[in-house]
Amino acid sequence: MDGYGGTAPREDGALLTIGAFARASRLSPKALRLYDELGLLPPAHVDPHSGYRHYAPAQLERARLVAWLRRLGMPLARIREVCELAPDAAAVAVAAYWAQVEADTAARRDLAAFLVDQLERKNTAMTTPRTPLTMRCAALTDQGLIRPLHQDAAHAGPRLLAVADGYGPDGGPAATAAIEALKGLEEQDLTSADLLGVLEEAARRAHRAAPAGGAATGSTTGSTLTALLRSGAQLALLHIGDSRAYVLRDSGLFQITHDHSLVQSLIDEGRLTPEEAASHPQRTQLLRSLDASTEFAPDLQLLEARPGERYLLCTDGLTGVLPAEAIQQVLTAADGPDQAVRELIRLAREAGAPDNVGCAVGEVTGA
Repeated sequence: MDGYGGTAPREDGALLTIGAFARASRLSPKALRLYDELGLLPPAHVDPHSGYRHYAPAQLERARLVAWLRRLGMPLARIREVCELAPDAAAVAVAAYWAQVEADTAARRDLAAFLVDQLERKNTAMTTPRTPLTMRCAALTDQGLIRPLHQDAAHAGPRLLAVADGYGPDGGPAATAAIEALKGLEEQDLTSADLLGVLEEAARRAHRAAPAGGAATGSTTGSTLTALLRSGAQLALLHIGDSRAYVLRDSGLFQITHDHSLVQSLIDEGRLTPEEAASHPQRTQLLRSLDASTEFAPDLQLLEARPGERYLLCTDGLTGVLPAEAIQQVLTAADGPDQAVRELIRLAREAGAPDNVGCAVGEVTGA
């Protein structure tokens, strides 16, 4: 018996039990079952009565390749592609993947620097007087070139930036209502308030007021919501859905939200590559949103702002057609927020603008 409860591999060409194959390939039975479900490494035979899987010795080479590629961190979707290639082409694909890993590592290094800086700011903010700050801002939306309805909404004020992307029959009103629920925060005295609590409660009211969709109506209606609320140097960030928030600092452009979408969850699990996600048939499916029939579960962060930083909030109509490099170039070169939002919309339209586009830009300055 082997360590998984199966027999040792046979050398006579007979099929191997899943336990014997797991031991020989250095893959667990659980992993083998997953790879079977994904069509990555199907067994040579499945017993029609017991459902027990058996593998051919000839499959060990592919299984070991899968194990090695997983150790590299390669997503399962890409492993499937590599395994179908001839050896020379597979070698090229692995080299290209590793080059991308190194580029991504550099990006994560920058993100780590951002997080270190953010944490250090919170520490120094407790011991040093905060510099009085204000925010120049602008917001703009565009219907795009294909969608028959405009369902994005955006707001930019000295204390509040927000974008919302509606969906469903009443998506436009849902997005507008989400923004309207937050606008009153512009008039409140927030100097001693719990910024995150205030912002969360306003968004919760919008969530309760959102139309409830589902099977009973045959359609769903709701909205994403991403918002920044400022008091002095403190910024409260609330995010639900797949709109995004970015910050431009000296060290670069950073995405400070994480998409609540089906395709992002598949990317996180290694089942889908970012390239595949762009054309996935369920790329618009959200896991969280403002919808009265779902749980209210936003992400919340408290940030420390400094003069010179620029913040961008945008719907996926922008990020779906413009790469991060183009967005960074616009935010860096623009004279101010107004020029930035107009240039971003222009570039989105040049790229085909298949979706509505909404964006809000805020630039932190000394008072």
